[in-house]
Amino acid sequence: MTDLILASASASRSALLTGAGISHTKIPAHLDEDAIKDDCLMRGMSPKSVALKLAEAKALHVSQSHSGLVLGGDQVLQLEKDLISKSNTLDEARALLRRMSGQTHYLHAGMALAENGIIVWSNVETAGMTVRSLSEAFIDRYIAQTGEKILSAVGCYMLEGEGVHLFDTIRGDYFTVLGLPLLPLLAQLRNMKVLMA
Repeated sequence: MTDLILASASASRSALLTGAGISHTKIPAHLDEDAIKDDCLMRGMSPKSVALKLAEAKALHVSQSHSGLVLGGDQVLQLEKDLISKSNTLDEARALLRRMSGQTHYLHAGMALAENGIIVWSNVETAGMTVRSLSEAFIDRYIAQTGEKILSAVGCYMLEGEGVHLFDTIRGDYFTVLGLPLLPLLAQLRNMKVLMA
């Protein structure tokens, strides 16, 4: 197969593709994601649609200047009616963890494939994440153990690490939680004859 281009700097998306045996090149799409998100919200788009729009924007941006099949991916976290952004400080992370305690939030993971500046396929999957009731002592210990690396994750957790301790239940696909729903992507790559059926 021809190398896929991943329009993202995400280490976890890249690792998922590598783990599935899909060779790829990383060419991050440098976009103002907050501006795209704000525009979507002003238009009254759903959180799922926002995730999809961000994924499509990344795929299109890279596809317009690079030939080949480009994969864009993005994920948004919906807590009640709000879209949550990454925390900038550990104090913000602590406040978010308090807010998520005992609540269910939703991770919407959008993906899009573009070729020659045109979207040829897109998809969005959702996982429901129920955080257990967290004590102040647990939150303090969790932040002390994980440190600033949690600021790179939108919900201040990495499920493949210590973040798993935050949850009571998870409904949805593990790959969706990690930000790249692999099963529908692999099915589409087989449909397109990029992967062997």
